[in-house]
Amino acid sequence: MVSTLKNGLIVGLKTTWALGKVIFPVTLIVSILQYTPILPWLIEAITPLMSLLGLSGDAAIPLVIGNFLNLYAAIGAILSLDLTVKEVFIIAVMLSFSHNMFVESSVALKVGVKLWIIVFVRLGLAFASAIFINLIWHGGSEMAKYGMIPAKMETVNGFGPILLDSVTKAGMGIFQLAVIVIPLMVFVQIMKDKQWLAVFSRWMAPVTKALGMKENTSTTLAAGLLFGLAYGAGVMIQAVQEDGVSKKDVTIAFIFLVACHAVVEDTLIFVPLGIPVLPLLLIRLGVAVSLTMAVAILWKRAELSKRKEAVYEQ
Repeated sequence: MVSTLKNGLIVGLKTTWALGKVIFPVTLIVSILQYTPILPWLIEAITPLMSLLGLSGDAAIPLVIGNFLNLYAAIGAILSLDLTVKEVFIIAVMLSFSHNMFVESSVALKVGVKLWIIVFVRLGLAFASAIFINLIWHGGSEMAKYGMIPAKMETVNGFGPILLDSVTKAGMGIFQLAVIVIPLMVFVQIMKDKQWLAVFSRWMAPVTKALGMKENTSTTLAAGLLFGLAYGAGVMIQAVQEDGVSKKDVTIAFIFLVACHAVVEDTLIFVPLGIPVLPLLLIRLGVAVSLTMAVAILWKRAELSKRKEAVYEQ
């Protein structure tokens, strides 16, 4: 047991260091950008698109902040705005597909998934879902009543205080990552040594197979579903390195996870907004399953086509 704990701790520390080198500078830069004209400029630039999505111009604020930062920052922005129930629901669906783009896209790159795939899928799902909901839902015109009052943010002025605030946020991000990742990697190591992981993979085999992946992808899939792309990245990276997860399978797994990850946290976090969270969860799951199965089928057909061409040329 001692060696198991030691190995898990070492893997956890290495993973935290590897991810921290990405998360810290990204969080630092984005936090500083909040105090520059860049965010207001982006918000102004996408405001004309809002009517197409069934949103007012103010809705651009949480959308930009959520994609630059995280869901917590976006929800803080939502709570400061007067929006209808429909608008809040559309924003919640969009942000559930597309948020924290810089950090989570960097994590995808770490496991070998191409950046354009992640960005295209996440932004595509966000905008497509908003347009679809706007077209089919004709209710929700009443003003949203939020279940909590946002905490007042202190205004930070001056380069020194801004830099200190940004470094603090980045440091807290690494600390939170370590608190989650290190115990998680120790637990995974225990599961491996006790052969529990093999049993879990067999249980998940029908699900991963139905989604077009091999059973050794189950650990990657479960980590992302439960802990999210950033916090589950340690397990994903280790699975890719040690379990022989193919590039095809990890790409398909990430396509599923960008549509539906951290299902507990990312669903419950929207409860204070007073919107129906069950439909939000069902939309994410439904889209994730449908999209993943479609990509897996198309990928398989493309592989078969290449094989036939190779045989024909011979």
